[in-house]
Amino acid sequence: MSHRIVLADDHKIIRDGLRSLLEQNVGFKVVAEADNGRAAVELARDLRPDLVIMDIGMPDLNGIEATRQIVADCPRTKVLALSMHARAQFVGRMLEAGASGYLLKDSAFEELVEAIRTVLANRAYLSKEITGVVIDDYIQRRADQRDTVDVTLTPREREILQLLAEGRSTKETAAELHVSIKTVETHRQHIMDKLGIHNIAGLTKFAIQEGLTELDN
Repeated sequence: MSHRIVLADDHKIIRDGLRSLLEQNVGFKVVAEADNGRAAVELARDLRPDLVIMDIGMPDLNGIEATRQIVADCPRTKVLALSMHARAQFVGRMLEAGASGYLLKDSAFEELVEAIRTVLANRAYLSKEITGVVIDDYIQRRADQRDTVDVTLTPREREILQLLAEGRSTKETAAELHVSIKTVETHRQHIMDKLGIHNIAGLTKFAIQEGLTELDN
C-alpha cells in the first residue's frame, strides 16, 4: 500500500518536480498540493495523509505554524521540513513545532527518499549538512534568549502577526481567520504591548527576524 503524501510549497515548479520524482518510487503517492501553510493544514485535516512535506517560507501561514497545527490536529501525520534555510533558528523551531525531520532543498533526491522512509518509520531525520554545529548553536541560542516569539505570543497572535506583516488590513485579517475586526484589533494591541512595538513597520521587522514571514514569496 502506498504512503499518502501532501506537498506544501509556494513554488509550483518545486511541487511539480517533487511529485514527478516521488511518484517514480513504489510506495509513494502524492494526494494533494498546497501553496501556503493554511491550505496545508486544511488538506491535512481533510485527507489525514501519512506525510506532509513542508516548506517554511510560505504566505498566509508559515510552515512552522502550519506544522504546529497539523501535529496537534492530525497526530498520525508526519511532517518533514524541506527548506532552503540551514540556520539553527529555523531548524529548531520546526522541530519544536513537531516536525519529524528537516532536509535542505539542495539535497540529492536519494536523501529525500531516505528522509521520507526514516520519518515514516517513526524515526527522526536531519539533513547531513545541518547536524552537529547547527543544533548545538540552536540549543545555546535558546538558552541565552528569553523573549522569543514562541514564548511571548500565543498561536493566534503569531497568525495575526504574520498576516499583518504581509500587508493584510485588519478587515482582511479578520475575514481570513473568520473572526471579528474587533478581535483582530484586540490581538494586535496585545501583540504590540507584549513586544513593546507600536507600529506595523516594527512588527513587520520583528516577524521577519523571527522567521514568521519572508516577504519575498
